Amino acid sequence: MFGSKLDILNQQWIDVVFYGRNKAYGAYELRKDNPRHTNRALVIGIVVFVFLISLKTIINKIEGFIPKADEKVKITEVVLPPPPMDNKVKPPPPPPEPPKPKVDQVRFPPLVVKPDNEIREKDPPTVKELEVADPGQKDQKGDPNADIRIDEPVGNSDIKQVVEENPNQIFTAVEQSPAFPGGDAKFNAYLSKAIRYPAIARENNVQGRVILTFVVERDGSLTDIRVVRGIGSGCDEEAIRALKASPKWKPGIQNGRPVRVQYSVPVQFALAQE
Repeated sequence: MFGSKLDILNQQWIDVVFYGRNKAYGAYELRKDNPRHTNRALVIGIVVFVFLISLKTIINKIEGFIPKADEKVKITEVVLPPPPMDNKVKPPPPPPEPPKPKVDQVRFPPLVVKPDNEIREKDPPTVKELEVADPGQKDQKGDPNADIRIDEPVGNSDIKQVVEENPNQIFTAVEQSPAFPGGDAKFNAYLSKAIRYPAIARENNVQGRVILTFVVERDGSLTDIRVVRGIGSGCDEEAIRALKASPKWKPGIQNGRPVRVQYSVPVQFALAQE
């Protein structure tokens, strides 16, 4: 009647099972409405599943239509500490100029007008008067065979020894500037042999001029070597190393004596053109 395949949830099969029985019983209603409830549950499950998957997309779409409120920027006042003080000792100022020698000045007396008969002209001295005249207090004879020394004091006046105020004073300008033995040409030749081009500077094609400052001591040694303007990549350190290995210089001369002098030199770094 129902074929070889039985569907116990088919309405005809249910009617056969509950034929002549109490159909008001709950089991009959459950079996009768089971296909409808199953289909409804399946549709609701699919709709909920799709909704949950699409929820993030729906939220992004909704947020795109709603204008965002302006973000409030919180301004915080930051108090920066003062810059560090420069504690480097500045070179002392040059010594004051010595006072100029005093020149005796003769003040002319006021002119008096006299008549011609009262004016008496004085005759020039005769030869006999000049022979007995005393032009000076003492007659000092010189040695014609003596060596002429211009830098030594002349005469018998009191010799005042020059006392140096500050033996460690560093001069920036002197009468005779310090120099490398042999001059600038020898100094450039020394740098070309002493400087080794840093590998990192060669790889990065770093070229330029490094300005260094240092102090030439009274014995010709170099101290306080510092970089005033550098180019980096190891060139600054290499220039300082070359100067530290430099032979002693000729010291600067001021007032006939060697003094400490602050000096600056440029060191050129250049790669050979291929």
